[in-house]
Amino acid sequence: MKSASEEPVPLHEEFIYCCGAATHVLKCGPWKDLSKDESKNLPRLLFMIIPGNPGLAGYYRTFIQALYCGLNQQYPVWVVSHAGHCKPPSGMEMIEDTDIKELEDVFGLNGQVEHKLNFLKKNVSKDIKLVLIAHSIGCYITLEMMKRASELQVLRSVLLFPTIERMAQSPQGKLMTPLLCKLRYALYMPVYLLSFLPEGVKASLVRFALRGMKTYDESSITTSINLFSVDCIANILYMASQEMMKVVERDSTTIKQNLKKLIFYYGTGDSWCPQHYYDEIKMDFPDGDIRLCEKGLRHAFVLDASKEMAAMITDWLQDDLTKL
Repeated sequence: MKSASEEPVPLHEEFIYCCGAATHVLKCGPWKDLSKDESKNLPRLLFMIIPGNPGLAGYYRTFIQALYCGLNQQYPVWVVSHAGHCKPPSGMEMIEDTDIKELEDVFGLNGQVEHKLNFLKKNVSKDIKLVLIAHSIGCYITLEMMKRASELQVLRSVLLFPTIERMAQSPQGKLMTPLLCKLRYALYMPVYLLSFLPEGVKASLVRFALRGMKTYDESSITTSINLFSVDCIANILYMASQEMMKVVERDSTTIKQNLKKLIFYYGTGDSWCPQHYYDEIKMDFPDGDIRLCEKGLRHAFVLDASKEMAAMITDWLQDDLTKL
C-alpha cells in the first residue's frame, strides 16, 4: 500500500444537474466518464463516497486523493455532493430551469437517496462494481440505496460513524432537534447578512470556529465558505430536520440481507451515534464486521484525519481487491 504520492493527483471537478438540483462532483483519477458501455478502458471498480451533512464534496477532497493513492491509483474515487448543498458557480442556478420535475422534494432525505441512485444510473456503467464509502447520514442513504436497488453491483459498503438509528435520541440529536425542527428559519437572516462579507473575512470566521483543533485540513476552510449561502444552509438544515424525524429505527432487515458486504466503523466519543449503539448492533450481528475506533477520531474526520481514515480503509479492503 502506497502513501499519498508527492506527484499531483488527477482531480476533475464538475457542477452538474442531477434530478434537477445543482450537484458538485469530484473525480479522482484519469477516468472522467464511466457511462459508456462500449469503452474498453472502463475500470472494474468505482469507489463512490456518500457524504454526511453538510454534504459538500469539497470536505472529502483530501480523503479521495489519499484513498486514490492508497489504492495504487488503480481505481477511480468519486464523491458526489448532496443535492443543493453546494453553491453553484456563476451562471448556474440551484434548481434547473425546466418544466420537467424529475423528483419531488429532492432536497429531503428520501430525495437525496433517489438523487444518488439517479446519478449512478446516468453516469456509471452497470458493469462496474461499486465500493460505497459512506459517512454519517450517508450511511443511512447507502443502506437505502442497497435496499431500493438490489441490482447494484456493490462489492463492499464501508459505513463510517453511521447515523442509521435514533438520531433525535442521541446526545447531539437531543440538542439539535428543537433547533432544526422549530427554529431553523431564524438562522437564515444572520447567514444572509454574513453572505455579504468579503471571502477573506469569511475564511477568517471559519478559522476562528476551528480554533480548538490542533490541525485542520485547509480544503475545509474554502469548502466551509459555502455555508455562508442562504440557499445552501436552507437545504442543509431542511435535510437535517428530516433526519431527526425519519432516522428512528435501525433497518436490521437490510443489514442482515447485506451483512457480508458491510463494514461498520463507530467512534468512541461520538455524540451522534454513541457507543451503546455500537454495543447493541454488535450484539445483534455478532458475525458482522463492526469495528470500534481505537484512534480517537472525531465524527467529522474529514476536518483533520482524512489521510489516516483512507489508510485504514485501503487496509480493510486489501483482501476484497486481490479477489477481483
